Amino acid sequence: MDDFFRIGVIANTHALKGELKILPTTDDPSRFDGLESITVTRPGVEGSKVYHIDRVWHNNGMVILKLRGIDDIDTAAKLKGHEIIVSRADAIPLEEGEYYHADLLGLGVITEVGEDLGKLTDILDTGANDVYVVTKDGAKPLLIPAIKQCILSVDIPSGVMTVRLLEGLR
Repeated sequence: MDDFFRIGVIANTHALKGELKILPTTDDPSRFDGLESITVTRPGVEGSKVYHIDRVWHNNGMVILKLRGIDDIDTAAKLKGHEIIVSRADAIPLEEGEYYHADLLGLGVITEVGEDLGKLTDILDTGANDVYVVTKDGAKPLLIPAIKQCILSVDIPSGVMTVRLLEGLR
């Protein structure tokens, strides 16, 4: 599913008429407001299902969805833990210098002098800026802040990120 991005996880039911509480995993939870349908998939299981959205609203940092055909709490409960995905074509357009997390994960990371630091294996959201977790066999993971002083270039087609390690990052 490389051409899809996860934008939320069905965390729980909401009320008795089949509404779902969605934990948004997108930077912009309002992106749900413009959707007419969603694709729901279960992690580790082949296949997905498209549902039409009847209503969207927001409540305490969660997105609440009422989906057509999900009309009771028991049916809604069966979707708990499922992921909501969108195709790359329906993803929010990026500004220059922005990247989808899915495109960054797995990049090789090198220093400006060509030292191989390993692969970018995780991205932590700290609020102020993301932090890239770079791992290499036999070495402690490196935590590199996603700031322009550290991230010199990102070349998605070549699969390489070039970084400058500020003092204290090793």
